[in-house]
Amino acid sequence: MIDSNVANILEREIQPVIKDWLARVEKEPELMCIPLNFEERTGHLPHLLHDVVARLRLDTGSKAPISKAAAEHGDLRRKQGYTVAMAVEESRLLQVSIFSMLHKDVKQLDFNSLLLDVVTIADEVDAQLKQQMLRFMAADAAKAAAGRSSFARV
Repeated sequence: MIDSNVANILEREIQPVIKDWLARVEKEPELMCIPLNFEERTGHLPHLLHDVVARLRLDTGSKAPISKAAAEHGDLRRKQGYTVAMAVEESRLLQVSIFSMLHKDVKQLDFNSLLLDVVTIADEVDAQLKQQMLRFMAADAAKAAAGRSSFARV
């Protein structure tokens, strides 16, 4: 029996998606300028991808939960020295890797739900990116406030 459910296919293909994503990242000098080992570079992906799978399995019209994994990933990447542009590029490459995997499995997909699932995936990955950016901005605001309070004491 062919499994046409995008969530099930993505769940089954998490490791190949991660491998594809890493290959794409390794071609980007801007991302590779920060030396990270395999776990540091990809360790967040299983959690983010599981959040995408969970989102795909929600009933239509259900409110999507905020991705705790994405927020934590934003904190981590900022501590590792990433810029906002680098985080955005990683997110873009994740979408490309997911959609490339779906393209490879196109014969197994149910076309009646495919477009809605693609929209859901894009929305979830973008929502995850938003959580990462909120963490970047919160850290920047805290740093600025600390700088102002140090300046005020002088």
